[in-house]
Amino acid sequence: THEELCRFIARESESVVVSVGYRLAPEHKYPAAYEDCLSASQHFLQHLQHYGVDPARVTVCGDSAGGNLAAAVSQTLAGRSDLPRLRAQILIYPGLQALDFNLPSYQQNRGVPLLFRERAAFYMLQYLNGNATKLEEVLEGSHIPPDIKLKYEKWVSPD
Repeated sequence: THEELCRFIARESESVVVSVGYRLAPEHKYPAAYEDCLSASQHFLQHLQHYGVDPARVTVCGDSAGGNLAAAVSQTLAGRSDLPRLRAQILIYPGLQALDFNLPSYQQNRGVPLLFRERAAFYMLQYLNGNATKLEEVLEGSHIPPDIKLKYEKWVSPD
């Protein structure tokens, strides 16, 4: 689905672009997609000279669920001293939090196509466990225990 865009980015930026075809939910539940992206990224970083890539110029990028995966891979690789450090990460409308689907951005954009609030929560559940039976609980915010909400309130709150 992204081949044309990847070719455009490669051509315009004179870069090598590697697009990972990771396993998709709901057939392949978490962490399958993450493991695929991490494995591909590690392999690429270990063999940069084979691809003629400068180790100081590697960037990870993703959109939507791919943005989530790019962020997770970046965090995992940040602690690795045996691989070249990533130069940057580019996250395009990434799905980064599933604690609260009632934050202002979800409320303000609840009916904006393509990713309606309910659809975002549905896809998150599909990604995590392939089961959307708890969709209403997630939309209400009752899927997170109160002690966890308090712990992360500093980062995930309407304020």
